[in-house]
Amino acid sequence: MGFHNSFFLRIFLIVALLGSAAFFLFGKLPYSAILSVFMCAICLVELYFHTKNRALIYDKTILSILHNDFSSLLPESYKSGNYSNLYNLYESARKKQYELSSRDLVFTSILDNVDTAILILRKSSDDWSVFLMNDYFSKLFGVPKFRNWQHLREKIPSFAAILEESGFSEMKSSAEIRVNEGELQTFSVQTSQTQSFQDMYYVVMLDSIQKVVERKEKQAWVNLMNVISHELMNSLTPIQSLSQSLNEIAQHEVPDADDLQDIRDGLSTIVNRSNHLTFFVENYRRLTMLPTPVKEPTNLSALIRDCVQIMSPVLKQENVGIIDNVQLVSSVNVDARQIEQVFINLITNSVLALREKSEKHIYIKSWTEPNRVFIGISDTGKGIENEIRDKIFLPFFTTRKDGAGIGLTLSKNIVEAHGGYLSYAPRDGKTEFVVSLIV
Repeated sequence: MGFHNSFFLRIFLIVALLGSAAFFLFGKLPYSAILSVFMCAICLVELYFHTKNRALIYDKTILSILHNDFSSLLPESYKSGNYSNLYNLYESARKKQYELSSRDLVFTSILDNVDTAILILRKSSDDWSVFLMNDYFSKLFGVPKFRNWQHLREKIPSFAAILEESGFSEMKSSAEIRVNEGELQTFSVQTSQTQSFQDMYYVVMLDSIQKVVERKEKQAWVNLMNVISHELMNSLTPIQSLSQSLNEIAQHEVPDADDLQDIRDGLSTIVNRSNHLTFFVENYRRLTMLPTPVKEPTNLSALIRDCVQIMSPVLKQENVGIIDNVQLVSSVNVDARQIEQVFINLITNSVLALREKSEKHIYIKSWTEPNRVFIGISDTGKGIENEIRDKIFLPFFTTRKDGAGIGLTLSKNIVEAHGGYLSYAPRDGKTEFVVSLIV
């Protein structure tokens, strides 16, 4: 280990001194032997206590690391010398433990600020325990943050029964759960499993369906009011400004030629903006006053062929080809005129989306599932940008200068009035709208 070590320096000095004393004082073999034995005994005792002290330092440090107890700091002298590796190991483990603790605090803070009830269970040695419960879950069900699954099970038996009956398997469904011993509420339940070393983690997320609907309704109203406010201000602002200008011109006793031209231009603009407002209001009435569907048995294959025939002049003018793969034999109870309007709107949107494309094709296909029939209309256009996908069904939202922004909204309302739904899904690089109807 080198003479720099204090222990070996002490041993060397002791051996040197005693050896010198034996040689100069006694000089005879028996005395030298006795002195050598004595020196060896001293060395062994010194070695024993040094080894014991060294082992004790290693043992305490390793136990601290194993128990994640980093409350004590190792002496700065350990940075160099024989304990340098031990010092580096301890400091590295301490730093990682603090990083993990900080990360846990951040993740817990994030989960506590999410408006979704989150519960994470951990299975160790066939026993479940509560690994984490966020604040929203605790407040929603009025329970403290238990660590024992049995205690939570006793407090919310209807919730625990859902998990246990599923065998703690992954699921995504809705369920009725009694909250605070009150009425049953319907929740969206989504669970997942994660294996980590010997432990199984079971993540449960609950959303009140009523609150989800209220949140979406509120957002829909906000979006609608933003659109309406935008349209109204686009018309009212120039009308107000022109009215003030015309009022000032009217104060002149004898308007000159320039004044008369300004009056004509101002009145023309007022009329145009008034017509735009009238058009806007009429479109809004069309959305809010949709007639109740008059349903009759209708063959959708024939109905789509009729729609393609109606659109044929436009398709020919825009050089767009249609591949019709709809082959439905059975009839569906629908209002033929309303559903026809839906398909015409969707085909028209595809035609407009293909104007700047070299390859112009529209694909119409169908498939069925139990009690459902699906019509998919896709095209070879560029698709819908991610930023506006959640807005395409909003009333009056449009990306075209000459668009009214009610085609998709009206189509969606019509399909939903039939008990179905209209959805958009990018598929195979194409823009595809799917109409689902009840058989």
